[in-house]
Amino acid sequence: MQFPLFSFIVSGVFLGYICYSIYTVSLLFTPPKCLKSNNCITSYLADQPKLQLSLFMSSMRRPLKSEISKIYMDKDFDYKNEQNIPLVIDVPYKTRQNGTLFLHVLLSPKSLKMDESFNAVKEDVYTVYKIIKMTEYAVPQAKTFNLLGEDEDNDKTMKKRPTSKPVSHMKSKITFTIMTDNIQLPRNNIPFELLYDIKISPQKTFLPLLNYNFLYTRYRDLKRITLKTHEMNVTVQYTPISFGKLRLILHVEAAMQSFKQLGFTDKDIDEVKGIFADTNLYLLAGTVFISAMHLLFDFLAFKNDISFWRRKNNLAGLSTQTVLWRAFSQAVIFLYLLDEDSSLLVLIPAGIGTIIELWKVKKILRARFIWSESIVPKIKFDWSQCTSAETKTREFDAECMKYFSYLLYPLVGLGAIYSLLYLPHKSWYSWCIHSMANGVYAFGFLFMLPQLFVNYKLKSIAHLPWRSFMYKAFNTFIDDVFAFIITMPVAHRVACFRDDAVFLVYLYQRWLYPVDKSRIDSSTIDEVPSAINSEQNKKKN
Repeated sequence: MQFPLFSFIVSGVFLGYICYSIYTVSLLFTPPKCLKSNNCITSYLADQPKLQLSLFMSSMRRPLKSEISKIYMDKDFDYKNEQNIPLVIDVPYKTRQNGTLFLHVLLSPKSLKMDESFNAVKEDVYTVYKIIKMTEYAVPQAKTFNLLGEDEDNDKTMKKRPTSKPVSHMKSKITFTIMTDNIQLPRNNIPFELLYDIKISPQKTFLPLLNYNFLYTRYRDLKRITLKTHEMNVTVQYTPISFGKLRLILHVEAAMQSFKQLGFTDKDIDEVKGIFADTNLYLLAGTVFISAMHLLFDFLAFKNDISFWRRKNNLAGLSTQTVLWRAFSQAVIFLYLLDEDSSLLVLIPAGIGTIIELWKVKKILRARFIWSESIVPKIKFDWSQCTSAETKTREFDAECMKYFSYLLYPLVGLGAIYSLLYLPHKSWYSWCIHSMANGVYAFGFLFMLPQLFVNYKLKSIAHLPWRSFMYKAFNTFIDDVFAFIITMPVAHRVACFRDDAVFLVYLYQRWLYPVDKSRIDSSTIDEVPSAINSEQNKKKN
């Protein structure tokens, strides 16, 4: 009896878990059933009451009476429709001293007097109250400047090191929501995430569920506060929300707090926010499923790639230039993401991919590390074991790269010079990394072509790791889907579609040079030398 493969079992369990997770998320959009009418509480908004909105501001969460100020009042608040409230905030002195600032949102019946104090409105039994933090501590972005600039301002900027200490930033966009669905909730089965916010009125109805939507406050919306910042423009956005979307936001917020405890920064969490913000249920479920498939294919590609290279002793037919370029480009992209302070969610997979590519370089160059008494090991390349087939493969590889170098190096050099003359950078190191990264994005596909040239010369594709290759091809097509629904740089979006063309050529070569499937995998090594011998006989004739 043949047992199923480990990768098949892992894939099945992983897909089952993802489907179960999507099903669990869909349950959030279904209100709990209220079986007995005398045990149900209805919504206060079911009778469509008239409400008024009051916004107050203070530098402390629990302010004194003299420290709080009213900044907005709407006595006919339309809670059924979205609206933006532009405000000009007078930044208090304490906030300018690297302090905090809080927004107090009060939703109350229209019957209350507009001139009543903050405490009087807050203590009314029909008033719903929410505190929103308007400031956030973040590390300022490093300033960029022209590296060849000669003006005094640029010189001062060059000498001034960017601070790594978090300072106070203002949220230029703040969004709060009200659950407007007309539903009934059982008293003994209220969802636990709503227990903290729900408030029962004297008429035994639950008052409007007022919540701060943290998903719509992104890292790019933060504005730094300095001693000279006396006023700042802030947009308070209101959006009505459904019962399911409110529960989803509260669950995501709790999960983000868990991420912080694991060491993820606010910028890492901001990347996750973009998946949930402005996303309906069906698109969200599709995005989660596609992301899971991308992760699964990444795992399978890594596994099969490592397995292929571990048992690979004969390197005939494999383009050395292509492997070297993949390692170089992967390392450049990793350093580029590191220089841009990218999220750990992006850095960790890029770092793992870089380590694997460097290991493949060691394998294909037959490098050995010799440890002596010195701390730094010596690297020795053992070319004596190269067969005639491997030598001929390297000749084909070098022939192809000779033609590409005439086009590649001048274009990369011109791009780097243009970037140096006309674009600002944080440092010379940043300019070097950005120039190489732009070269990888713009001309990276050229280094995938030497392997196509070697395949054409050998009239064989038996030497390639096709399992790993197909998983990577599937991931490339998945990236095409994300290119339409996720914001990304134009160069990266173009790179996704450009790689598709190269993958299609590989698939055409697989159809053109079929492999005998009845042979064992180890026998495919003999196909390459025979193809080389046939190529030499053609030249002699």
